[in-house]
Amino acid sequence: MIGMFEFLILCTGLLLGVITVFIYFFLQKNKVLQTKQSVQHMLQASRDQIEKDRRDAAVDLKSELHKKRTEFEIEVKKNKIELQQLQSKCQKKEDALDLRESALDDLRRELQQKERDLSRRLDAFSVDEMKIKRLYEELVQKLEKISGMKQDEAKKILFESLEREVKLANQKWISTIEDNVRETAKDKSIEILTASMQRYLADTVTLHSSSVVNLPNDEMKGRIIGKEGRNIKALEMATGMEFVIGDTPEVITISGFNPIRREVAKRALNKLILDGRINPSRIEETVVKCEEELEQTVEEIGQSTVLEFGFRGMNLEIIKMLGRLHFRTSYTQNNLSHSKEVAYFSRMIAAELGLDPDIAARAGLLHDIGKAISAEVEGPHAVVGANFVKEYGEDPIIINAIASHHEEVAPTSPYGIIIHLADAISASRPGARKETLSTYVKRLENLEELANSFEGVKKAYALQAGREIRVIVDEDRLDDDKAAILARDLAKKIETDLAFPGEIKVNVIREKRFITAAR
Repeated sequence: MIGMFEFLILCTGLLLGVITVFIYFFLQKNKVLQTKQSVQHMLQASRDQIEKDRRDAAVDLKSELHKKRTEFEIEVKKNKIELQQLQSKCQKKEDALDLRESALDDLRRELQQKERDLSRRLDAFSVDEMKIKRLYEELVQKLEKISGMKQDEAKKILFESLEREVKLANQKWISTIEDNVRETAKDKSIEILTASMQRYLADTVTLHSSSVVNLPNDEMKGRIIGKEGRNIKALEMATGMEFVIGDTPEVITISGFNPIRREVAKRALNKLILDGRINPSRIEETVVKCEEELEQTVEEIGQSTVLEFGFRGMNLEIIKMLGRLHFRTSYTQNNLSHSKEVAYFSRMIAAELGLDPDIAARAGLLHDIGKAISAEVEGPHAVVGANFVKEYGEDPIIINAIASHHEEVAPTSPYGIIIHLADAISASRPGARKETLSTYVKRLENLEELANSFEGVKKAYALQAGREIRVIVDEDRLDDDKAAILARDLAKKIETDLAFPGEIKVNVIREKRFITAAR
């Protein structure tokens, strides 16, 4: 009985084990099926997403293609318009060349006609020469019969007579040819100069002797003036300009004849207004900084000018001097603009004559560079400029062209004459120059120079159109009594040496400052 019971238990256990294994494998199979279904769902979702992304990408691509096509069509239209403009310009140039070619054909026909006339005259001269030879033979025979002279003596007398006649005839013929050549050369030179002037077009810009600075509000005027006028006095002393504060709201006028100092004053005042800190120390720092910035601007202007003409190998010091010409005028004509005009005219004239246009343009651009130095070096600006560029390795032809453009030095090449002509063309254009302002500026310069000639003077500025001379003296060298004597002596010197309308106020300033820092 016990053995049967154990057997039943064993069978039951085996049955339970089989059932358990069957249930385990069944659950695993369901899990695998669920996993497979999940993977299929994920694959299907991925396929749907990929298809959606593909459709979106196709839409974006079509949109981008449409945009690119539209931009391309606009660009094509723009290029077509530019091409039409270029074709129009080319057509105008072709018309001008046709006119010029026609003029050259007329000139060529005229020269051919003159050559034929000259050939006929030479033929006539040959005939006259044959006649002279026959006359000579007849004269020799007659003289031998009549005079009984020796043949050598008769030949000598006859040769002297014929020599005088031939010289006279040749002189008349040479004079006629010279007149014809001179007339032709005159017409040709007029044609070249006229063509050069017609091919160049420039605006005439006149620099004014005042600058206007706009203020954010009228309260700023009081801050610029400062307590008891300290700020405005510091500005005028540091810049040498007169700051006119009138009744016009939110405006200050900077007046003075020196354009460089006027530009420094304008920049300094604008910086002070933006900064908001306005006091004598800050004013002096700002003016010094603006002077440094202006030096950088001068160099940039010079570099831009050289790049405009494509010159290479020009020394940096020469470039800086070209930049300084931008702030100088001659009879109200801006010196740098005038120099550029002369360079363009010189290039065109040299090209017409078959010379090197780059050498002519370079000499034309540098011809007045001495005006940027002549205030510091004694001598005519042409010679001063030639000596200056010589120090920095410019070509001897260019040096001579600069030195000779006002005939202080004889020209050694045609370029000197070309620069002289181009200078005259630029200066004589209607409205290019005005002598009145130059005379006015010269009077102010003489006034400042006279004040600076006194001992102990640090700076001198002519203000109010020359009606006031402001002199800043060295406080360590001159006391108050000597400053008063200086004012009196300067007034007497102005009365005796200068001619001026009305009266000139002599303002001598002696000021001592003590500056320290708290840390």
